[in-house]
Amino acid sequence: MAAIANLTKTLEDSLTKVLNSWSRNQTHAAKALDKILAEENFDNVIWYLMVMIGMFAFIIVAILVSTVKSKRREHSDDPYHKYIEEDWTAKVKSQILIIDNYVHKNPNAKSYEESYSH
Repeated sequence: MAAIANLTKTLEDSLTKVLNSWSRNQTHAAKALDKILAEENFDNVIWYLMVMIGMFAFIIVAILVSTVKSKRREHSDDPYHKYIEEDWTAKVKSQILIIDNYVHKNPNAKSYEESYSH
């Protein structure tokens, strides 16, 4: 029984020594990393991101503007678009007047008053 207690004490001591050593190494590594990060200057990273986002926005706006311009040039001589550009209300009014002149009454149809006057 004394040998088992002695083995347990030996394992406990060696495990404690390993964990303390590992903890010191982790603390030392964390301090070294903190020192490196403190020396880094992240102001340039912010400027880099601003420039990249600005260039991306410029490219997107240029693509949109060129697409709109090409669509405008593409349909500039289209008869439908020329019709829209003109005063189409005058044409519609003249067509309505012409249609009013050609309205015919169905002689076989009974009026509403005749069908219910009985």
